[in-house]
Amino acid sequence: MFEGQFTLGDRKFPRIQLGTSPFIAAAQFGHRARLYQLDLYNQPENILKIIKKSYNLGVRGIQLIPYPPVVKAVRWAQDEGYKLNIIGTVRPDNITEDIKLFSQMSADVMLLHAVITDTCDWDLISENLQIIKDNDSLPGLVTHTPFRTTKKLLKSPVLDLFEIYMLPINNIGYLMDIDVFMDKERAELADLIKNLDKTIIAKKTLAAGILSPKDAFKYLKTLDYIDSVAVGIASEDEAENTFKTLLDE
Repeated sequence: MFEGQFTLGDRKFPRIQLGTSPFIAAAQFGHRARLYQLDLYNQPENILKIIKKSYNLGVRGIQLIPYPPVVKAVRWAQDEGYKLNIIGTVRPDNITEDIKLFSQMSADVMLLHAVITDTCDWDLISENLQIIKDNDSLPGLVTHTPFRTTKKLLKSPVLDLFEIYMLPINNIGYLMDIDVFMDKERAELADLIKNLDKTIIAKKTLAAGILSPKDAFKYLKTLDYIDSVAVGIASEDEAENTFKTLLDE
């Protein structure tokens, strides 16, 4: 299901993206965030090793959150000849700078961060989606609250202004805006996403490490609305175990 590429317009994209949340020591990792800061954020050479390992396992895309150590590692990889498909996340406090950076890096896609999307400030969102398009990238949105925000997007004036939608999805509903993720909620989310009719990238698929890759990906492959998946990786060994499982499931 996640082998190969998908096509959007006249561009092709890998179905598997290397996520970068561990690289920035994101808070959802709890006590491990401090370890990730020491081992990854403070040592971009280790991020480079994971990028190269993932690439050699067949993962040619990266969902890039553009903190300086991560950008440095990606540029090192590019300098060494690793041709990465970049899907960039534009941060709320750095919108202009991030769009400029991603344009310089020839990012195929730029996604407005969930903190922007989930405000449902349609004027701000539409303005920046247009700027992204003007920079020859495909525009998209990220959400932290797939139920609440997707319902609003379906009735919003920006519905026709973006092409890609990234949302958290895992079989326990962790880091989603729901208390209990049962069959009724799963069906409701599926209907919302299908009605949205966008290219869908799943994130937080391992629920910040709570789920094993085998259990997480077995569930994802039951969903018929996911086009691509971004998976954060914290070591070379983790890359090998996770991506081989994803491709073998």
